[in-house]
Amino acid sequence: MASDYKPVIIVLATSACAYPGADAVGKAHLEYPANISVLRVPSPVVFPEDFYLRAFARGVDGIIVASCGTDCPYEGVYQKLSRRIDRLVKRMKNGGLEIERVRLTAICTVCIKAFLKEVNQMNDKLRLLGPVNRERAEALWRESLVDLRSSVGLSAPTV
Repeated sequence: MASDYKPVIIVLATSACAYPGADAVGKAHLEYPANISVLRVPSPVVFPEDFYLRAFARGVDGIIVASCGTDCPYEGVYQKLSRRIDRLVKRMKNGGLEIERVRLTAICTVCIKAFLKEVNQMNDKLRLLGPVNRERAEALWRESLVDLRSSVGLSAPTV
């Protein structure tokens, strides 16, 4: 891929652990690529699988889910998040989207080096992969909505 390509990357960072870790990078006067946006969230578990697919369909090239890991203050949340990301990865793989575009990782409040390593590795990997296939991501997102509707007893929408 061309060296001037800058992938769009979002980091979903937990308020309790990962966001303070990312914030510590700035406090230490260190830098990470400007094409990476860190979003502070209470917990990434609130985002369903279709959120990620929709983000890819809208042009996000990669998503890092930065959680507290097994140190999560909310019992069972990390395990639920891990299962959700596993299902997402399976759907992406079956649908032809590169699974390297999403990564679940644990970042602690003072893990400056770990945060920098994660974002730089994702940036480098996506520069090699190139832009996300938005049409494929859109198709997977629509498929996930049909699955969601049927799981709650609703029929598929007519178009």
